[in-house]
Amino acid sequence: MMGVEALARVALYWAPAVDDPLHRLGSAWLGRDAETGASLPQPAIPSIDLAALTADPRRYGLHATLKPPFHLTGSYASLQADAAALAAGTAPFELPPLAIASLDGFLALRESIPCPALHALADALVERLDGHRRPPDAAEIARRRPERLRPEERENLQRWGYPHVFTDWRFHVTLTHRLTPEQAALVRPAAEEMLAEAAARPRRVTELCLFTQAAPGEPFLIAERLPLAG
Repeated sequence: MMGVEALARVALYWAPAVDDPLHRLGSAWLGRDAETGASLPQPAIPSIDLAALTADPRRYGLHATLKPPFHLTGSYASLQADAAALAAGTAPFELPPLAIASLDGFLALRESIPCPALHALADALVERLDGHRRPPDAAEIARRRPERLRPEERENLQRWGYPHVFTDWRFHVTLTHRLTPEQAALVRPAAEEMLAEAAARPRRVTELCLFTQAAPGEPFLIAERLPLAG
């Protein structure tokens, strides 16, 4: 990669394998392929501006957060080596079927049943790679609106840089901004039609995705797919 030492942020995510139909369809839903960076035509939904409703998840790419985006304290190469070692020590596992759900007003893909192996991987990434994370400054903390968080979430934000980790972590692949009931009535059926079948397919988690952001405001891209080999 070019310019990795000047990266804005990095993150560890789950994302569908390149040959998984969910990668193709989910990327088209968001309008961008995080593997290639290519812009993609989105489905047309009458009376809905889908590009506007997917602007934030499009920038982050189709993914579920394991270790949230953070600024590096040291080198990208050091992070990559430690993430690869952690992945190499983790055995592949089955991911339960996914289904479209409403999460705090957002549309997202959620697990049909909890996946302890994925939760354990998220926990390990947050804790064991924390030495690579630069603590957020006061402005970054303020953007999280800590006054609106529960005490446990505020503690997570201060200690780990993100409120939703460990017992507060929830698997979700974000598909939209927060929707009004009127928008949801139009958007959810379209998402179901396009994504439900692919989301419900059985799949095995065999890799960990390292995403990078080249500069503030730039889209995240998949920089590495690190194999699980434990």
